[in-house]
Amino acid sequence: MNRLFLLLFVLGWIVQPVRAQEKELAFEHVFDDTFRPEGIQNVNWMRDSQYYTTLQRVNGDIEIRKYDILTGDYEVLLSTSDLKVPDRDKPIIIQDYQFSADESKLLVKTDIEAIWRRSTRENYFIYNFETGKTQKLTRSDQKQQYAQLSPSGEKAAFVQDNNLYWVDLETGEETDITTDGALNTIINGTTDWVYEEEFGFARAWYWSPDGSKIAFYRFDESDVKEFFMTEWKDLYPGLTRFKYPKAGEENSTVKIGVYDLEKDQTKWMDIGSENDQYIPRVNWTQDPDVLAIRRMNRLQNKQDLMLADVRTGQTEIIKTERSDAWIDVNDDLKFLENGREFVYTSEESGYNHIYLYDMEGEQIRQVTQGTWEVTNYLGFNENTGRFYYVSTEESPLQRHLYSIKRDGTGKKKLTEGSGWNEINMSPDYKYYIETFSTPTLPPQYTLHEINGKRLRTLEDNAELQQNLSEFQLPEKEFIEIPLKQATLNGYLLKPHDFDPDKKYPVLFYVYGGPGSQSVQKNYTSSHRSIWHRYLTAQGYIVASIDNRGTGGRGRAFEKQIYKQLGQYEVEDQIDAAEYLIREFDFIDEDRLGIWGWSYGGLMSSLVLARGSDLFGTAIAVAPVTSWRFYDTIYTERFMQTPQMNPEGYRRGSAMTYAHQMEGNYLLVHGMGDDNVHFQNTVEMVNRLVEAGVPFETMYYPNRNHGIYGGNTREHLFNMLNEFILEKL
Repeated sequence: MNRLFLLLFVLGWIVQPVRAQEKELAFEHVFDDTFRPEGIQNVNWMRDSQYYTTLQRVNGDIEIRKYDILTGDYEVLLSTSDLKVPDRDKPIIIQDYQFSADESKLLVKTDIEAIWRRSTRENYFIYNFETGKTQKLTRSDQKQQYAQLSPSGEKAAFVQDNNLYWVDLETGEETDITTDGALNTIINGTTDWVYEEEFGFARAWYWSPDGSKIAFYRFDESDVKEFFMTEWKDLYPGLTRFKYPKAGEENSTVKIGVYDLEKDQTKWMDIGSENDQYIPRVNWTQDPDVLAIRRMNRLQNKQDLMLADVRTGQTEIIKTERSDAWIDVNDDLKFLENGREFVYTSEESGYNHIYLYDMEGEQIRQVTQGTWEVTNYLGFNENTGRFYYVSTEESPLQRHLYSIKRDGTGKKKLTEGSGWNEINMSPDYKYYIETFSTPTLPPQYTLHEINGKRLRTLEDNAELQQNLSEFQLPEKEFIEIPLKQATLNGYLLKPHDFDPDKKYPVLFYVYGGPGSQSVQKNYTSSHRSIWHRYLTAQGYIVASIDNRGTGGRGRAFEKQIYKQLGQYEVEDQIDAAEYLIREFDFIDEDRLGIWGWSYGGLMSSLVLARGSDLFGTAIAVAPVTSWRFYDTIYTERFMQTPQMNPEGYRRGSAMTYAHQMEGNYLLVHGMGDDNVHFQNTVEMVNRLVEAGVPFETMYYPNRNHGIYGGNTREHLFNMLNEFILEKL
C-alpha cells in the first residue's frame, strides 16, 4: 500500500509539469495582465547618481521613492498625503515631478488633461523639502502647460492660454513674457498640431543654462486651414475645431524669441526672410548668450545649423546638411561642457553615425563608422573621453550598448545576449540600467557599472517567466527573404503543434512606414502581439515582413521609397508572399490575409487591391487612403508636395485602386481621429461604392487614432478576430 502511494505520488509529481505545459491561450488573455511584464518605470536619477527616484502606488497613495542603486533600499521622499494646500477639496495626486537643481524643491504635476498625442494641461504645485510646505505654482484657477523650474530652482515658467509666463517662487510674483496668444491664431511657448505630431515635441520654450533667459517658439496659425470633427455625445452634436495643414496647404509662420528676465525684453532671432520653412529644434549652447537653431526648407532635404547671438538676434550658419531624399530630425545635437565642440549624428556616410565638430562647424572627425546604424546617442563623458551609444552593429533585429573613445578607437560592446537592449544612463556615466528582452524572455532590468559589470538585478519578471512556461506559445522564427530587389527581414509565428505536412492559412501583419521596424528580437505584450499568438492557437500562421523603406538598415534601404510611398513597399509584401509560398509547402496559398493600422492600413488596402490574385482578405484600421488628406510635415518629407509630385500621390493612394479590390475587406476608423482623419475612410467608402466593390466597415464615434477607451479595445479586437476566423 505504501509502495503504491509512493508510486502515485511520484507519477503525480512528474505529470504535473507536463499538464502545466498544456494551458491554452484564450482570447481573454489579449486583454488581461497574463503576459504583462513588471517594470522599473519613470526612473529619475538624482544628481549624485547614487540614487534614483520612481513613482509608486501604495494602498491608494502615490509615493516618490528614493532608491539606493547599489542596495535597493529606499526611503519615501514624498507622498500624495503629504501635499496639502488651503482651499483644495481633493488630494494632489502626483502624476509627474521635477527636482530643482539642488534637489531642495519639487515641481509636482497633477490633474493632467490630455489634448493631443503629446500635449496636456494640468495643475502645478511646489513642494519645499526644507520647510515641508506646499504652494500652488500660480494664482490662476486655470490649468497651465509645460511648467519647468529654472536651473537655480528659484523661478519657474509655464504656458497658459497660448502665452508664456514666469514666476518668482519666493514672492509669488508672476510676469507675462507674451501677451498676444490667441486660440487658433497665435501660439507662444507650445507647438501647433503638426509640429507636435511630426517633430515630436509640445513644450516649445527653454531656460538658458544660467536661467537668465528663455528661448521660445511663436506660431502664427492665421493662414492655416481649419479642420473639424463631430462630437457625438449630446442631443445636438458639437464640433472640435483645430488648425491642420494638409499636404500642399499653408503652414504656420514660426518665429524664435529670446526673453531676458532682467531686462523684461524679448529679442527675435534672425531665421531668414523665408516663412515657408521649419524650425524643428532649438538648443542652448554652453554659452547663455548663444542659441543653436536648426532650420529646414519645406521639403526637409536641407538643414542649416545656425548659432544666434541672443543679445542682437543675429545668426550665422555654421553647418549645412543636404540630402537627395529627406533629413531625419533627432535630439542628438549636444554641446560639450568644454564650450569648444559639439556632437552631431547624421547619415551623411550612408548610415547614421556620431560626428564631432568644433564651434565653427568644422568636422573634427567621424567618431563611429560602418555599415550599421547608431540608433540612440547616450552621451559623452568628458572626464574619460568616451562616447556611449546603442546601435545595430550586431544585427538590425537587435540593439546593443557600446562605448568608444573620442578618436574613434577602443570600441567596446557592453551588452550581451541575442536580443534587444534599452539603456538608462546615469548623468555622470558611472552606472546604467539595462532593460534586456527577447521574444521569449520578458524584460530583465539590471544595474551595471559603466564598464558593463552587472551589479544587481532590479526586476527579472520571474513570475511572468514561469507563467509563460505553462502556456502553449509559439516562438518567433526569424527569416530572411532574398528577393531580386532586396533581402528582407521577417518572422513567422507558427502553431505550437505545427505539422509541416499540413496546410495553414497565413495572416500578414504590416506597418511598413519609413524608418519603422516590426521585425525585432524583443518581448512584446501589446494587444496586437497577444492576439497574434492567440491566432496561432486557432491554427493560423502569422507573418510580418519589413519592406524597403523601413529602418535600421541605412539610408539606401530606407530612402529608395522617396516620392513613391505605397509603391515599393507593396511590391515587397506581395513578392515576399510569393516567395514564402514557393519555399514552404505548409502555406495554404488560397488563404492569405493581411492587416495593418495607420500606415499599415494603407499597406493592407493596397496589397489587397494590387495583389488580389494572392491575398483574399484584408483589414485596414485607421488607414491613410490618400496622402492628399494627411499633414504637411510628414507627407511632404517623403512625397514632396502634391503640386510637385501628382503622380506619386495618385499611385500611393488606396482610392486609386479601389475598383481592383476583390475578396474580404474590412475598414475600421475612429471618428474622433485628429491624426488620420475619418475623412480617409469616408472617401474610400465612396470609391468602393462607386466601383460596386463589396466591403465591411466599422466606425467608433469620438475615438481617436488609438481607438480605445472603456470597452472599445475589446470590442475592436473581438471584431477583428471574428472577421479573420470567418473570412480566412
